[in-house]
Amino acid sequence: MNTHDIRPITDPSRPKVYIETYGCQMNVNDSEVILSILQDAGYALTEDIEQASVILANTCSIRDNAEQRIWGRIDQFKLQKRKRNGVVIGIVGCMAERLKDKLLEAVDLVAGPDAYRSLPQLLAAITPSEPQINVLLSHEETYADISPVRMDRNGVSAFISIMRGCNNVCSYCVVPYTRGKERSRDPYTIVREAEQLFANGYKEVTLLGQNVDSYYWKDEDNADRNVNFAQLLEMVAKISPELRVRFSTSHPKDISDEVIYTMAMYENICRHIHLPVQSGSSVMLEKMRRKYDREWYLERVAKIRSVIPDCGLTTDVIAGFCGETEQDHKDTLSLMEQVVFDSAFMFAYSERPGTLASRRYPDDIPYEVKTARLNEIIALQGRMSLKSNEKEIGKVLKVLVEGPSKKNPDELCGRASSNKMCVFPSRGEKAGDYCEVKVTAVTSATLLCERIG
Repeated sequence: MNTHDIRPITDPSRPKVYIETYGCQMNVNDSEVILSILQDAGYALTEDIEQASVILANTCSIRDNAEQRIWGRIDQFKLQKRKRNGVVIGIVGCMAERLKDKLLEAVDLVAGPDAYRSLPQLLAAITPSEPQINVLLSHEETYADISPVRMDRNGVSAFISIMRGCNNVCSYCVVPYTRGKERSRDPYTIVREAEQLFANGYKEVTLLGQNVDSYYWKDEDNADRNVNFAQLLEMVAKISPELRVRFSTSHPKDISDEVIYTMAMYENICRHIHLPVQSGSSVMLEKMRRKYDREWYLERVAKIRSVIPDCGLTTDVIAGFCGETEQDHKDTLSLMEQVVFDSAFMFAYSERPGTLASRRYPDDIPYEVKTARLNEIIALQGRMSLKSNEKEIGKVLKVLVEGPSKKNPDELCGRASSNKMCVFPSRGEKAGDYCEVKVTAVTSATLLCERIG
């Protein structure tokens, strides 16, 4: 693993790169890998687009509105090219992989998620008449030897990619086509990266993968050194009890009892699981190719709560998938009421070209029906979030300070182990400190707390 600075280099003599990141936490980590590669090639990060000689958008293709937003940003980026000679515009990530040649007509550089190592060479080869493209997918690339340059502001929480790609091929999802097959990263490089972060003052790491529960690294020379996800969690947790460990995203078909019991064994493995359900209807789940049904999902929730009663649970929900009936929708609502998720990411179904669903199933739910169902889901989740938070009143929680509250600079905010946001009076602590607080009141989004001790 390379050993350059963990924070961005500030050097006014270097050409500047400006990076915008869209989509999930994995894209945040990818942007940090990109910056690492470009920093080693002589560039420096800028947050001022007016100073940039290279402008990159790291993109997401999961939903159509995410792609449409990028097209609008490309028009804004082109204003910089008209202002200053030599400015290069690049699109990297999943949208680059999916749209390829169409993007190349609009920008100077297109690079897919497995092509980041080639960015310095691509940038050097660009001419006004010759844009550059590399969207080749890899069966091996994990960027395990690249130490990301951390772009966060508070120096408290960091993301670590443990795997890339996905093998599930859910019928609605474009990820297997834009990020390729699943491959797991060497666990010893993951532990070294976490150790480096802790040594640099970070107090929390989040292990990232499209499906972390299917993480499995094989040592070709010694089978005794093979590592599954539960074992990896334990390896990272053992770095220090002062280092919090989170992970995302879990898949209901794969989350094992071993993972759940490992979480329960280590206090510094946070009591929070993001467990996307997508639908409460077994009919819809089968059509989505999720490889579990309603009963399986509820059994996994019951197991989690029997072993870790205080575990936070969040989810993803899709409204209006192909052929969804009113009963399917009611099944989703009833599952949400039964589980009482802390929070959820909720979306109306957006057909993605090239997916199995786009080839096999008509997108036949009218827009107004999708919107009405989504609004019902959002309203119900608001009530469930409040119900979940009300159970916290009177509890004493250990909170990792993230910084001042946005609404009141005399208050601090930070997350409990369950991932719930807490707000409480400041006594001069800084980001990265731990505080004990008692929950006195709640909203649907926040725990309002008083200080203990």
